[in-house]
Amino acid sequence: MKPKISPVSSLRFRDFRLLWFGLLVSRIGSEMQVVAVSWQTYLLTGSPVSLGLIGLSRFLPVLFFSLIGGIAADRYDRRKIMLVSQIAMACFSLILAFTTWQGTITTAIIYLMIAANSLAGVFDTPARQSIVPLLVPKNEFVNAISLNTTMWHTAIVLGPSIAGFAIASLGIGSVYFINAVTFLASIIALVLMQKGGRQTSTRSSFSLSAVTEGLRFVFRTPLILSSMLLDFFATFFSSATVLLPVFAKDILSIGPQGLGILYAAPSLGAITGGLIISSINRLHNQGKLIISSVLLYGLATFLFGFSRHFALSLLLLYLTGFGDVISTIIRNTIRQISTPDHLRGRMVSVNMIFFMGGPQLGEVEAGFLAAAIGTPASVSLGGLGTIIVTILIAYLVPKLRKYHGNEVIIS
Repeated sequence: MKPKISPVSSLRFRDFRLLWFGLLVSRIGSEMQVVAVSWQTYLLTGSPVSLGLIGLSRFLPVLFFSLIGGIAADRYDRRKIMLVSQIAMACFSLILAFTTWQGTITTAIIYLMIAANSLAGVFDTPARQSIVPLLVPKNEFVNAISLNTTMWHTAIVLGPSIAGFAIASLGIGSVYFINAVTFLASIIALVLMQKGGRQTSTRSSFSLSAVTEGLRFVFRTPLILSSMLLDFFATFFSSATVLLPVFAKDILSIGPQGLGILYAAPSLGAITGGLIISSINRLHNQGKLIISSVLLYGLATFLFGFSRHFALSLLLLYLTGFGDVISTIIRNTIRQISTPDHLRGRMVSVNMIFFMGGPQLGEVEAGFLAAAIGTPASVSLGGLGTIIVTILIAYLVPKLRKYHGNEVIIS
């Protein structure tokens, strides 16, 4: 492994830099809202099942509309798609803020706004991920993807930490309003970008054949498909974060401030892992690295369920983030570089079903299982499930296990 000169080299490209900083600010607000939604839902219901339904609300739009969002990203200007999506998400946050201030907020309104926000994300995510290869040279892909992942987790560190104190001092409604305001950063960045968001002259049609073309590509590329399956099953079993309000309120007794810190801990680990990966020029034995990092993720989740000490819980959550981000960066790099530009949006939309389906359906499973056998047992059992599935996939798909990465990591 050979160190690079700079772990932030791709930020020297103007449009990527604008997008990166704009999304950082807006993601901080969005992650603040994640904490506010979970805390408010649990206060309204006192039920872990209601927390699980948050995940279901997020996933249903992905299941039914993600492939359409992928076609849109391949057909239209990706920058404009992101602009419309970001404006829509800001409006949904304002609705949550005003209904909370007026005292008319209900779980039905929360679930509806979560679903609406997810629907906007169905179009935003394929456009956002597919635009990156158009903003930086090919030899900067790994660095750009690592920086995007690090940015994402930086927001997850700062957002929940700020949210915990903001909820305690300003109230839940103010957190929703702050999130709406932070979208201005990404909106302004998108307006200022000089490059358009579409490189290819091929315009995909909104047709069944356009949908199936993306599906065929994924299912005929074993390395991409197996990485998606690994992501789905690992996150399905280890969706501990949805139950963090239960740990904060009933098990660790640390309140909303402590909840924000719990949410931030995995991303501190992810930032560490992301910075390490972004500083490396060439990664060898990437398949084994993916497998071992997911095993770490599952093991830390398993142990977290047994923890009754705040500091130990933070350490274990930190390790889940560290393991998860290494796997995520390698998998995203494989998919982006191995996919033709005219199919990138649809590839990302297929991946959204796996990437979001795993954790969101896992949240539903975790909520019901927690109600049946208890929250700690639900989390530990999920971690054990992740370990078993990871070993099984590594055994059944030797191409993933033996993958070295020479095809996608370009000096």
